[in-house]
Amino acid sequence: MSAPDSASGTVWGIGVGPGDPELLTLKALRLIRAAPVLAYPAPETGDSFARGIAAPHLPGGQTEIAIRMPIGDGAFPKADIYDAAADVIAGHAAAGRDVAVLCEGDPFFYGSFMYLYARLAGRCPVRIVPGVSSLMACADAAGTPLAARNDVLTVIPAPLPEPELRRRLADCEAAAVVKLGRHLGKLKRVLAGLDLVSRTRYVERATLGNERVLPLAGLPEDAAPYFSMLLVHKRGEAWR
Repeated sequence: MSAPDSASGTVWGIGVGPGDPELLTLKALRLIRAAPVLAYPAPETGDSFARGIAAPHLPGGQTEIAIRMPIGDGAFPKADIYDAAADVIAGHAAAGRDVAVLCEGDPFFYGSFMYLYARLAGRCPVRIVPGVSSLMACADAAGTPLAARNDVLTVIPAPLPEPELRRRLADCEAAAVVKLGRHLGKLKRVLAGLDLVSRTRYVERATLGNERVLPLAGLPEDAAPYFSMLLVHKRGEAWR
C-alpha cells in the first residue's frame, strides 16, 4: 500500500454525537464548517440522521455525498457500497479537497466510518475526530454512572444468540446492551432468568426531543427502535 500523497486533501471521520446538535465538539464544528465536501450515511430513501445532527451548523454551498444503504439491518460490512463511496471520497481528496465524513456517535465505536477508514487509509490522509457516544448519552439520560471503582463494563450487542447473551450478562458487573431492535424480548427473557430486570434501565433516543427512559420492568414492548440501549448494573447503582 502506497503512502498518501502529501498534497491531497484530508478525509475527516467526524463523530457528531448521539443526536443533540449542541454535543458536537468544537473541533468537529470547525471542520464541518470548513470542509468543501460533506459525506454521510443515509437510508435508501429519506433523510440522513447524521446530517440532521450537523444541519444547524452547516454553512451551505458544500458538495454533499449521501452514502445510501439499508440502515439498521445489521448486514455489515456492505462492501460494494463502501467501496464505491471510498472511491468517490478518495477522488475529492486527490483533487486537494478536504472531506468531512459525518458519523453518528463516535466513528470507532460501532461507527460506520470505520469501513471507509479501512478503504481510505493509505490512499489519502485520514483523521478521526471523536464524538460523544450513545453510551455516554444514555448514562446521562438515565442519571446513572456506567461503572465505578474496579467494575468491568461490558458492551454487548443484542443480536448475539440467547445462550451467549446469558453467559456474558451472568459474568459481568456492569453492561450496556446495544442494537436492541427486535431483540428486546429476548433480552427481557435473559435478564429475567438472571434476576436482573430490577437492575436494568431502558433508554431510547437519548438527547433527542422524544427521549424515553424507564426501568425495564415498566417497559411493555418486546421490540425497540434502533437508537435504544439497556444499562445493567449488578449492584443496581454503580456508587453502591
